[in-house]
Amino acid sequence: MTFAVTILAVMCSLASLSDNFNVPTPTADVKVLNINWFQKQPNGNDEVSLTLNISADLSSMFTWNTKQVFVFVAAEYETAQNALNQVSLWDGIIQSKEHATFWIHTTNKYRFIDQGSNLRGKDFNLTLHWHVMPKTGKMFADKIVMTGYRLPEEYR
Repeated sequence: MTFAVTILAVMCSLASLSDNFNVPTPTADVKVLNINWFQKQPNGNDEVSLTLNISADLSSMFTWNTKQVFVFVAAEYETAQNALNQVSLWDGIIQSKEHATFWIHTTNKYRFIDQGSNLRGKDFNLTLHWHVMPKTGKMFADKIVMTGYRLPEEYR
């Protein structure tokens, strides 16, 4: 039994190491099509609703060892209190290479809220993050950052 478990562990390690030779080349583009509304909530927090176009080709991340890929879009910005604020806007799980190339037109799935009045006129980035969950071995994560977005100066 010990010998069988040792051989199995060695085989899993070799299989996991062979996956390191894959160099993924994902592409992605996230665009803000519209700011649907931008308001101050009664409790003083800023809230934004966005319409997004999310397109990506993550098929290069799928190998024989890929179980699934968790992907999400986050808005990232700085405030006086925090050097990095991240707000998840949309997420999904891709379970096969056939579904790894996608184009989605959507509003933010999760609320874009800042605790305070920090969003007026704020520059922000949209970042597509992904986590590759293998069948065996360690998880791999990376991201693509898209810069140059700005929120309005006034509520609407």
